[in-house]
Amino acid sequence: MKKSELSPCPALYPVPVALVSSIDKATGKINIITIAWCGNICSDPPMVSISIRPSRLSHSIISQTKDFVINIPTSDMARKVDLCGVKSGRDTDKFKACSLTPAASLKISSPAIKECPVNIECALKSVIKLGTHDMFIGEVLTVRADESIMGENGAIDYAKARPFTYNQGEYWDLGKNIGSHGFSSR
Repeated sequence: MKKSELSPCPALYPVPVALVSSIDKATGKINIITIAWCGNICSDPPMVSISIRPSRLSHSIISQTKDFVINIPTSDMARKVDLCGVKSGRDTDKFKACSLTPAASLKISSPAIKECPVNIECALKSVIKLGTHDMFIGEVLTVRADESIMGENGAIDYAKARPFTYNQGEYWDLGKNIGSHGFSSR
């Protein structure tokens, strides 16, 4: 198989699509940013990372507030997710523009997004300056999932949750389950 060499770029794909919500404690203004550069980074304690450009409103809010919520949207929310990624919270109330509902979090001040079936409340642990983006490392304090997406085993049923991904400028719905961890050895 012949391969073409590409310029260095963040070519990892797919990456999750998330809506990150935060609140400016000084003004009470709530904001949402669409994030595709996020992921799990530690299981004990549970930690995640999100990467945000310093010029973005959410960067300054999360730096000040020291907490945020990663909200996992459903694929039918793709238009709203995209709008939250292309409009600035400086000019647009994204909750209002997208008909989304802020919901009180259990452990932090930043609100969750009610319409997202999974909400991951995080306390900011550190920020690493990388270049065009800074990586925010958050410790997961609690995860809430709508009962309607829970499977019989008590875990999230991803077919019911209907998450989607970001692939080099495009949103993609997830396909079918093709295996599970350790299935090659069973």
